[in-house]
Amino acid sequence: MSSASFKGRKDKQLIMLNPETKLIPDLSKPAMAATRDGYGKGLMTAGEKDDRVVVLCADLTESTRCEEFKKKFPERFIEMGVAEQNLALVASGMANYGKIPFAASYAVFSPGRNNEQIRTNISLNNVPVKIVGAHAGISVGPDGATHQALEDIALMRVQPNMVVVVPCDAVEAEKATLAAAVNDKPTYLRLGREKSAVFTTPATPFEIGKAITLRDGADVTIIGCGMLLYNALMAAEELSKEGIECMVVNSHTIKPLDEKTIIEAAQKTGAVVSVEEHQVNGGLGSAIAELLAKNQPTPQEFIGLQDRFGESGTAEELIEACGLDIAHIKEAVKKVIARKK
Repeated sequence: MSSASFKGRKDKQLIMLNPETKLIPDLSKPAMAATRDGYGKGLMTAGEKDDRVVVLCADLTESTRCEEFKKKFPERFIEMGVAEQNLALVASGMANYGKIPFAASYAVFSPGRNNEQIRTNISLNNVPVKIVGAHAGISVGPDGATHQALEDIALMRVQPNMVVVVPCDAVEAEKATLAAAVNDKPTYLRLGREKSAVFTTPATPFEIGKAITLRDGADVTIIGCGMLLYNALMAAEELSKEGIECMVVNSHTIKPLDEKTIIEAAQKTGAVVSVEEHQVNGGLGSAIAELLAKNQPTPQEFIGLQDRFGESGTAEELIEACGLDIAHIKEAVKKVIARKK
């Protein structure tokens, strides 16, 4: 991508997208794809590169995008059925004997239902099982509260040894899958069902544990993960027209958090807004607050689920109802700037 700023802002060259991120040329017209689709592509490539990669699934092969891997590598695919506890146990055993298992289910079931087995058999033993939690977040939509995983980041990030990655779009999900296949660590990949904006490209940098500054700004730092990062970018553009310049940081890795990037961003702007499709308690926002409380106390506002369950509705309806849309991000930015003053 060129160093031109957002569409409609070419007259203002001081604040612009970071050209090193190589995002799509026009953020107002992104393609749409679910992050689970990127996982499916990455899984195929990982399997082609390394015959130690195996896939286990809990009766959700098509929904979790494991189907193509199953067709191409049937001898490396295991259908566990509706048995998430056993999914974790078998995966941990295979990892202990040199395999690289990807264990996939809906996030409410894994890590939701089998958290104890993940803790005791995967995290405690520090074996490289990749736990793939699909259909995470409020954007699952009509399935309702029982199937909307909103606590999974909290469950996973408190476990020692566990890496936690929340890709922002399908392209980044593919990269995250490939990176997880070779990191030799227990890893949680959080994926969505709903199609969302694809705004990164194959050339956009990705490294587990390394946040990416997508947009510069001096007034406030917006730090996000997952599909809501696109809303953060759109909110930053609208606020720019009002004279408020936002730095936008993609913190795709919740654990290990990129402490240096986040502390430096907080030092520069003096105000932070965290954005995530998760409970505000225990997720990315909490991780940021813990870091800043110890190193750089900074006013912070939290965009996320405010201690409530979801409900049935379209993804768009629920994102608005739960305060995760562009308007609410803008409101949070103005509120935290007022606190800074």
